[in-house]
Amino acid sequence: MAYLIDGKKISAEIKDELKEKVAVLKSQGKEIVLAVIQVGTNPASTVYVNNKKKACAYVGIRSLAFELPETVSEDELLALVRELNVNTEVNGILVQLPLPKHINEDKVIMTISPDKDVDGFHPQNVGNLSIGRKGFVSCTPAGIIQLLKRSNIAIEGKECVIVGRSNIVGKPMAMLLIQENGTVTISHSRTRNLKEVTKRADILIAAIGKPKFFNAEYIKEGAVVIDVGMNRDENDKLCGDVDFDSASTVASAITPVPGGVGPMTIAMLMTNCVEAAE
Repeated sequence: MAYLIDGKKISAEIKDELKEKVAVLKSQGKEIVLAVIQVGTNPASTVYVNNKKKACAYVGIRSLAFELPETVSEDELLALVRELNVNTEVNGILVQLPLPKHINEDKVIMTISPDKDVDGFHPQNVGNLSIGRKGFVSCTPAGIIQLLKRSNIAIEGKECVIVGRSNIVGKPMAMLLIQENGTVTISHSRTRNLKEVTKRADILIAAIGKPKFFNAEYIKEGAVVIDVGMNRDENDKLCGDVDFDSASTVASAITPVPGGVGPMTIAMLMTNCVEAAE
């Protein structure tokens, strides 16, 4: 049976470390403030936003909540972002995605100051990552690196296969693994002979948004499997992109869903907020 990589436990350790850092900053008279903007009442977004607020409260970060109606105009949203950019009390700005169809997400991301872009989505931060310069890194890939490191799983020299090429997970994940001296393949919906590609992986990262797609047939004996998926199965239960029961029979280590990558995303958002203040 595969070793279970416990994201809840590791994220709790990170948050405890951050709590100490925040206490030190507070003793020096520095308060950390995260502005969270949510447009509309998408139920999934509301859950994520509430989890982020809870994490802020635990770590000692003050969160400012801006809950805007679904009908808010793009100009009004951009005006709020610009206001927060120049507000010296605010260290980080987070606009919860997805946004309603009448608002251009790229435009909103571009408007956030790169110095306050704690999601790591601004092209300047993405560019910094691609050339190995310091900047904010997208929280999910950064969390996966921490999961591996804190589970004593070596990346250097390993064959790493990512399935999924999104700007939020797949692409930044590849760059981070390269920085850790992994040998990286990005595969996706147009990849031929996907099973052959994934079976080469010492570390397999699944991020395609298809429930229980990857079973034991896709996984090399002894591989480490990181499941980024967050789906609902036929019984409306949360599940990942990996068929956990099947994959566990061949993997050496695996993340569960829920309780694997998800908590790490929020822990890394808190890390970025503390870095923004420092």
